[in-house]
Amino acid sequence: MSSTFVLVHGAWWSGDWWWRGVSEPIAAAGHRVYTPTLTGLGSRRHLLSPQVNLSTHIMDVVNLIQWEALSDIVLVGHSYGGMVISGVAEALPAGTIRSIVYLDAFLPEDGQALADIADNINEVVGEDDPVAPPFWFAGDNQKVAAALAKGSPHPRACFFEKLRLTGARDKIPVKTYVWAEQSPTFTLFHERLKSDPAWRVERLPCAHMAMIEMPEQTAQIILRASGE
Repeated sequence: MSSTFVLVHGAWWSGDWWWRGVSEPIAAAGHRVYTPTLTGLGSRRHLLSPQVNLSTHIMDVVNLIQWEALSDIVLVGHSYGGMVISGVAEALPAGTIRSIVYLDAFLPEDGQALADIADNINEVVGEDDPVAPPFWFAGDNQKVAAALAKGSPHPRACFFEKLRLTGARDKIPVKTYVWAEQSPTFTLFHERLKSDPAWRVERLPCAHMAMIEMPEQTAQIILRASGE
């Protein structure tokens, strides 16, 4: 049975190329895959402005889903993309999302902004707008470093806008959290969810950029998360 996957990138780094090692094996298995680029980033960086915020990025994904008439989807968010997909779940009719996957991603609660979850965000952001990409994610991985070189400045407002969540995410039938074990920022979400029967919890032995470091394994986890 064919499924529809929507893969949402995180802050600073974007584009279809970012997901290619994941999207290609999923498509090869007979599924449809969409990898939207968020406003102001990557190939859409010409739209960058101080007015771009988290709501803008949520609507990027919501409009894709609505205009393409997508349904019964597997929605995946990486890093900052976890904030985006949480908002998308609130904006779509119940039943549109079959499965939601947080790939080493922020998992906000009602009323939280990314700045409320990430302890070091003020250090990273400072007073800059837009915010230049930090490059510590690469470590010693040359493949990751090459990908990160394509980073785009990110709109500052995205990190400080608070989400209003009413529980739509909790009603999604299949919920998966994937923790990259060498990514300490996201350990707290793994610890919170590992004993929660409502969630599937997976682990990858890599750093934060799992789709680049371990693309085939990441694709397999996302395929399993489809719930088929």
